[in-house]
Amino acid sequence: MSGNSPLQISDWFLASMGTKQFLYYEDRIPRDSAVLIVSNHRSFMDAPLLMKAVERPIRFACHHYMGQVPVMREIVTGQLGCFPLETPQYRQQSFFNQAIELLQRRQAVGVFPEGTKPMVQFSQPYQMQKFQRGFAHLAIRAAAGGEIHKPVKDLAVLPVAIASLEEVNTSAVPLRLLSVFDPSEPLFDRAGWHPLVIYRRVALLVGRPLWITPQQVKQYQGKQAKAVVSELTERCETEIETLLRQGCY
Repeated sequence: MSGNSPLQISDWFLASMGTKQFLYYEDRIPRDSAVLIVSNHRSFMDAPLLMKAVERPIRFACHHYMGQVPVMREIVTGQLGCFPLETPQYRQQSFFNQAIELLQRRQAVGVFPEGTKPMVQFSQPYQMQKFQRGFAHLAIRAAAGGEIHKPVKDLAVLPVAIASLEEVNTSAVPLRLLSVFDPSEPLFDRAGWHPLVIYRRVALLVGRPLWITPQQVKQYQGKQAKAVVSELTERCETEIETLLRQGCY
């Protein structure tokens, strides 16, 4: 499989798992622009599912430990094209630089704003964690440009809800084993196992794309920076929550 693209690998993987995927509101997907895809996240299957849904490779920012664990590292970076986040002291700037360079090339970048918690603790399909704001900063900074990067034109933030309709829950590895690879993650410093969610049937519901506007860029460079970031974060979170309820019930 090493010579195939992330999209081909995703198709092969989902077919081998026998997962049935249902896609709703496909017409909302931007086809010819840079796009930042934002989604809820409970399973290792989420990245391949999103690639299959939008029919293009997506470069996902993934947790630091995924780039440290053997086998997992080869899959997420070598085959799926993800870029693991750095350790906390370098994480934000490295994330922005890598993601903006990809968006400048009009590629699709994927972000899971809930962070690590929903991946390492069992949760219900309709549950979501509060979104972190990094993706909103990224989107507006990319559109604004700067000394290093040129502005990314026609940039859309695309919220997508992944609604599990039928799944199998099992366990992967002890959490404390992962602390060997990433001692900076406090969630690994406890008893228990890393959950493994395997979708049997899953719905992907595409939200309305949020195009970054010159007004948002202007506000971000002024006193309203915090407000414009909060608004974009909340709009994405609300859209995904609404779609998730629609898909799960």
